[in-house]
Amino acid sequence: MGQALGLRRALRPAPQKFNFVFLLLLLACVLASLHRHTTSIDLAYIGPGAGFAFLGSFLTIIAGFFLSLVSFLSWPFRMAWRLLRRRKGFRNARVRKIIFLGLDGLDPRLTEKFMSEGKLPNLLRLKEQGFYSRLRTTFPSLSPVAWSTFATGVNPAKHNIFDFLNRSLKTYVPQLSSAHVNRPRRMIRIGGWHIPLSRPAITMRRKSQPFWKLLGDQNIGSTIIRVPITFPPDKFNGRQLSAMATPDLKGTQGSFSFFTTRLGEASYEGGSRYPLKRAGDGFEGQLEGPEDTLRENGKPLRIPFRIDKHGNKPAWTLRIGDNSVTLQLGVYSPWTRLVFRAAPGFKVRGIARFLITETEPEFSLYVSPLQIDPEKPALPVSHPSFYAAYLAKLFGTFSTLGMAEDTWALNEGVISDQNFLDQAYLLMNEREAMFRNALEKTRRGVVACVFDTSDRIQHMFYRYLHSEHGGAIEAMYQKMDKLVGLASSHVDEKTVLFVLSDHGFCSFRRGINLNSWLRDHGYLALEEGANESGPYFRGVDWKRTKAYAVGLAGLYLNVRGREAGGIVAPGDEAENLKRELIEKLANLFDEEQNQIGIRTVYATSDLYKGPYAAEAPDLIVGYNDGYRISWDAAVGQVSARVFEDNRKAWSGDHCVDPTLVPGVLFSNRKMTAADPGIEDMAPTALTLFGLEPPRWMEGKPLCIDVG
Repeated sequence: MGQALGLRRALRPAPQKFNFVFLLLLLACVLASLHRHTTSIDLAYIGPGAGFAFLGSFLTIIAGFFLSLVSFLSWPFRMAWRLLRRRKGFRNARVRKIIFLGLDGLDPRLTEKFMSEGKLPNLLRLKEQGFYSRLRTTFPSLSPVAWSTFATGVNPAKHNIFDFLNRSLKTYVPQLSSAHVNRPRRMIRIGGWHIPLSRPAITMRRKSQPFWKLLGDQNIGSTIIRVPITFPPDKFNGRQLSAMATPDLKGTQGSFSFFTTRLGEASYEGGSRYPLKRAGDGFEGQLEGPEDTLRENGKPLRIPFRIDKHGNKPAWTLRIGDNSVTLQLGVYSPWTRLVFRAAPGFKVRGIARFLITETEPEFSLYVSPLQIDPEKPALPVSHPSFYAAYLAKLFGTFSTLGMAEDTWALNEGVISDQNFLDQAYLLMNEREAMFRNALEKTRRGVVACVFDTSDRIQHMFYRYLHSEHGGAIEAMYQKMDKLVGLASSHVDEKTVLFVLSDHGFCSFRRGINLNSWLRDHGYLALEEGANESGPYFRGVDWKRTKAYAVGLAGLYLNVRGREAGGIVAPGDEAENLKRELIEKLANLFDEEQNQIGIRTVYATSDLYKGPYAAEAPDLIVGYNDGYRISWDAAVGQVSARVFEDNRKAWSGDHCVDPTLVPGVLFSNRKMTAADPGIEDMAPTALTLFGLEPPRWMEGKPLCIDVG
């Protein structure tokens, strides 16, 4: 969903070598004591920059030799100590291994239907021989919120993730909620060059401690693969591959490129269109990469490419950089390594897939978002840092983008339904190989892997669910069931398997622009004479605005002393305004469709307590099945209408009243759990390994028969 919100700040290039720039750095270090340039902290979602990667690689080279030597000499002692501590860590364990298989968005209604029809034999077997229940989700029912609660066992006010987006209290501009990067505080300018002398810090905004860290502290290892909200990766006694919020090489949440010979202008959300020029019997273009931030006012780096017909065969040859790639109509290329050259000695490395979408009478080429190369990552995408490279060497290059399925390319008609499905299953196959490897190599501890194919396909194909073309979702559920079979094949008498989803699904037929409703009812004011605003609240008069909406579920009061332009007094005035909005928005009626668009509205102060409650929305809106916040309102835009049809391929969603979209929970063991919630999984994992859950955890260990 981060793609949909258009946060497009560029990631600075990542150098991998040094030559004359090394000399510049030495000079810069000498001058650093004489000149320090301090930049302001930028809380927007910006990558760490070339200075971070260069300095990091430079220091790694210096330290690597000594660390390797020490590691080699101390290896026998470390192994003996590790075995001793691990044995103590499992001393009170009731199980040897736990497997968490996360199937993001698997809906209980569809799961139960397909099970009853005999189409999900592995899940049905778990239900009959072990346990099945609907699983209570979080408020709001959004993946970053729910999976953060899964990891920590606490409510959002204790882990600080409330949505995909939050807002800046100074500017009201939406920001990615899960991570932010501070610019280097010290920089030096040499001519037109900007050389950083300190590292920017990539900060995880999720607070509290995930259960795998607590287990690691007791020498119980975990392998955590693509569990959402793990960028930057946690540092703990285990292995982790980051997931949701990991940016692309441009620093966005996924920006595709589309090249075409078609004339005329076009603008896309989530991507850009570029000209493809005919050149003899082929085509030429330039692939745009990240900005060259080593230079003042640096422009995006580019790689020229050429496409030629591949003889008399129905194929073409793409030549880009040092690569020669064979392309066929409608077939994705393998991951192709790309090198964007900046200053001498600075190279920005990434990967992408290419897809020819048409050849006659026009020629068009889709390029996936440029992703961080797992073998030479410009940003940390795994823990330990070599884990991503290890997986790439083992299985080949793989996607690193947090939300790699290109939903916006399908929304914008750049790729077809079949192109999207092909892409989704290519990504799923990558993850399945990693999951299988972890299962085969883990004798003790935790294996947790989340597959989001189920979420993405339901988002994009819900429009077909009740039509003759509805087979895509059913086929996806059957593929998920095969993953359950894979996990079950690695279960023994000392293993507990959990299969779970973070939420279910509803249709998304109509959007509600809450900001437009607030305007119509006098709670939000625009500049004089305006009826609509631009995105990010451009044109809103904050001196006359009492409330505003941003993100997928939240509604905020414009509180004096909290927001920069706040006018609502904290205390009684704010509480009265919340009650007033709850009363007016509950059962909001869509007269055109003769349906209720909003079921209820929740005050977050009644839902949860914690040290980060002040960061939460003041209200969470519980939309009805078929409704969701509109695309415009999610990014702070006021449009003409309150209700509007959703005409995008993104036709299913879960940003509704959480009581409508519980997840699912299966286990191979009998359990006693009347109303399990996703917050119960973390303390359950700790208890099964003989650890007492910390008092700050709110989830309760599930009562499980482990024999």
